[in-house]
Amino acid sequence: MSKETVVLAYSGGLDTSCILKWLELEGFRVIAYIADVGQKDDFEEIAVRARATGADEVEVHDLKREFVTDYIYPAIRGDAVYEGRYLLGTALARPIIAKRQVEVARKHGAGWVSHGATGKGNDQVRFELAYAALAPRMKVLAPWKEPRFLQKFQGRRDLIAFAEEHGIPIPVTLEKPFSTDENLMHKSYESGILEDPMLQPDPSIFTVCKSPKDAPDEETLLEIDFKDGYPKRVHNLATGEEVFDPLSIFEYLNEVGGRNGIGRIDIVENRFVGIKSRGIYETPGGTILHEALRDLEGIAMDKEVLRLRNRLAPELAATIYNGFWFSPEMDFLMAAVEKSQELIDGTVRLSLYKGNVRPVGRTSPSSLYDPELASMDIAGGFDQSDSAGFIRVNALRLKAHRVIVRRAGENAVCHEEGI
Repeated sequence: MSKETVVLAYSGGLDTSCILKWLELEGFRVIAYIADVGQKDDFEEIAVRARATGADEVEVHDLKREFVTDYIYPAIRGDAVYEGRYLLGTALARPIIAKRQVEVARKHGAGWVSHGATGKGNDQVRFELAYAALAPRMKVLAPWKEPRFLQKFQGRRDLIAFAEEHGIPIPVTLEKPFSTDENLMHKSYESGILEDPMLQPDPSIFTVCKSPKDAPDEETLLEIDFKDGYPKRVHNLATGEEVFDPLSIFEYLNEVGGRNGIGRIDIVENRFVGIKSRGIYETPGGTILHEALRDLEGIAMDKEVLRLRNRLAPELAATIYNGFWFSPEMDFLMAAVEKSQELIDGTVRLSLYKGNVRPVGRTSPSSLYDPELASMDIAGGFDQSDSAGFIRVNALRLKAHRVIVRRAGENAVCHEEGI
């Protein structure tokens, strides 16, 4: 009787290494699928570790370019910022990882997909909603929600003991101060000692962004060219460096942003499952592009389109955060984003200095800004006497409201005095 095949999203950490071995012991043929979304890992070493742990096959997929062009850039174009602060680094990576995992499963004729996300977090939802949307008949094995797995593994101590028992080749320690997740968009730090929201983390934990205190004492001036809201060129005005390739642009902005201490935040957010969670994020390149594009929209986007896009942006962010990338509502929202970004073309000049990114100039062939019309010194074709009628029309409802309020107040006094 042939074994059933499961494709496991494998990172090489303690959890997925133990899950791989557990799946093998449960009688599955296991394919370890490793997604490269920009984390600083040795993928050859992880693949060797997966085979040593019991994987029947190992596949490593480089998803960096697709991650940038099809996930990161669309989110930035849509102003997707969860709860006004979080640029969605982890949430953006999960759908592309799940999408390729389903493709790997189909290629191997696997009936199962599996992941190592816990039952308390957001990632379980993101993975499993993506599986449901892309492969409705695919079976999902989520060990951290399986009674047989939970009976065996109560926590990290049990995982470490299991790894030692089965010779799983992974360096593990009983005390881990926090957990991290890394990809091209960001690096996150949470759990462990960081669950105390008043604890200020030691500066040594950060690996992406310099502390603003240690950043260079002189500003870095960049110019970023956009076409339809997509970055097309980055020009460093000090060094003369120019970058044009989409992936290279983002990698360069990560490097120069990190060097200048750009993009570090420390927040408490609301997980989709209803738990508040403290997270620390480093998002240098994404922060720079977000600030630059919002500034360009100021000169090139119609006022009412901007107003409506800004109303949709929190919905887009929540849709991504909650794991509904592959959904009808996401298709609707992204169609609106696509329309809003037509003709958002031009160049933004940015100053990077000690943790701050500040637009200092912008120009656009689609500019709606008329310097003569905006001037306080030139009429520019604007008849100022027209403003009197404009104000009278807008004042009508305010005057009517005041009359009603005054009348209500008079009636209340009469009632109190028995008149």
